[in-house]
Amino acid sequence: MRTRPALLGPVLLGAVALGLAGCSSGPLPTGGVIDYQLGGGYDPADGVVGVVRDATDDPADGLWSGCYVNGFQTQPTESQDWLDQHPDLVLRAQDGTPVIDPGWPDELLLDISTDERRAGIAAVLGPVIAQCADRGFDAVELDNLDTWTRSDGRLTEDDAVAMATLLVAAGHEAGLTVGQKNAPGLGTRGRDEAGFDFVVAEECQRYDECGRYTDVYGDAVIDIEYADDLAGSWQQVCADPALPPRTVLRDRALSTPDDGEYVFDRC
Repeated sequence: MRTRPALLGPVLLGAVALGLAGCSSGPLPTGGVIDYQLGGGYDPADGVVGVVRDATDDPADGLWSGCYVNGFQTQPTESQDWLDQHPDLVLRAQDGTPVIDPGWPDELLLDISTDERRAGIAAVLGPVIAQCADRGFDAVELDNLDTWTRSDGRLTEDDAVAMATLLVAAGHEAGLTVGQKNAPGLGTRGRDEAGFDFVVAEECQRYDECGRYTDVYGDAVIDIEYADDLAGSWQQVCADPALPPRTVLRDRALSTPDDGEYVFDRC
């Protein structure tokens, strides 16, 4: 269901040297929609009141801006860095080989199975989250919360909630609001136990999951539907009464307007 995000690149490499810093938190703006720009930032269309961009990108001037951080897996360009610098924090199979995401074979699963390892991961990613605040973002979304479902039983939902709790705390300490990414099966645990403030859902209309998010988060739901896999026409999607008001249509690659595959629309 999820799309490939942009790459964090060098952020992880210098992250540990950064300290947590304060910043005013930014609840989701009312009215308008939030564009999902992980493939590269660009000038938002009229009526867009916020954007979500990669942690290496810049926030949008004058608009609410969310920062993407891969919280439970490695970014493709950083997998070797994790293996070299934090080998004990990468999930391993019984034969000692790193466990990969079967859908994204260049991403390694992080080992969130123990308190010690979760603390180690938070020590690496906490400063990355804080840097989002330092650079002017209002919020952070933590991707791959549902990694445990792709771990062949090595990780559990409880592990994911415990890891999320540490990362959400890092976001709040930095002054950011924090978004749950997908994982509708968590129910209220993401909000009530981990402390998430809103949710970023991919294709909740396509998979009939929107109500599972809005039942928990109300209107604090950002939904992205993808043009290559709609449940009917875009007009039919927009007519769905369960559709969250902050729903946008994007191309799967989340490309920029100068790309021929670029798609952006809203209801």
